Amino acid sequence: MIKPFIVFDNNKFSKKVRSYLIKKFKKFSINNSNLIIVIGGDGFMLQTLKNFYKYNIPFYGINSGSYGFLMNKFSAKNTFKNLFKAKMIIISPLQMTVRNRSGFIKKSIAINEISILRQSRQAASISILNKSNIIIKKLVSDGVLISTPAGSTAYNLSVHGPILSLDSKKLSISPISPFRPRRWKGKVVSENSKILIKNLNVIKRPISAVADNVEVRNAKSILVKTNKKIKFKLLYDKNRSLQKKIKIEQLRKEIN
Repeated sequence: MIKPFIVFDNNKFSKKVRSYLIKKFKKFSINNSNLIIVIGGDGFMLQTLKNFYKYNIPFYGINSGSYGFLMNKFSAKNTFKNLFKAKMIIISPLQMTVRNRSGFIKKSIAINEISILRQSRQAASISILNKSNIIIKKLVSDGVLISTPAGSTAYNLSVHGPILSLDSKKLSISPISPFRPRRWKGKVVSENSKILIKNLNVIKRPISAVADNVEVRNAKSILVKTNKKIKFKLLYDKNRSLQKKIKIEQLRKEIN
């Protein structure tokens, strides 16, 4: 028996879908539910995953946003059939640990990517290491992205980073508008990597670190790794899996 806890974004279509579902299901509290139905867009889904993953139950997204890469398409006719036949994937997020120039330390998780961005007119000047191995000694650019497979079709794709399959067990490191070295295209590394990014000029070239929607400014060093202790359980309609969506984006990129 499906016992859903329904979370919805504050727009007209989300409210309409919620009203429909409430008529079909009984209302359950989060503590008595075995499924969380999320009605909204990708940003709302990311926020909801972070808020409720500790309950260790699956999430089923219904898109009421623009693209809805992490979501399913709403179907009044097939809602119940889709829920019963939905396929589960389990993903772990990235975790960043940021130390700023004042010594403040902040930890945060990201499902899509960690963004390191210049925060002034000056380009960022950073070094990137994987444990003790140097990936790039000095990169002058607008920033860099560390992306998960689930996030590889989002901002990562926009900066010409590679699309990663869900089962690749890889992370993508992609530069944003690299200036020196101009032709550095980034690197694909193991999901077991511990990526350390250091700001080489904290005062003159300040940078910020962003984990999905959490930003830390004036970052001095950023450690990024996969947090395998956290598991997000996502449900997708049988013919609209996340893996299939990633393959479609990859095909589009190849055609373009």
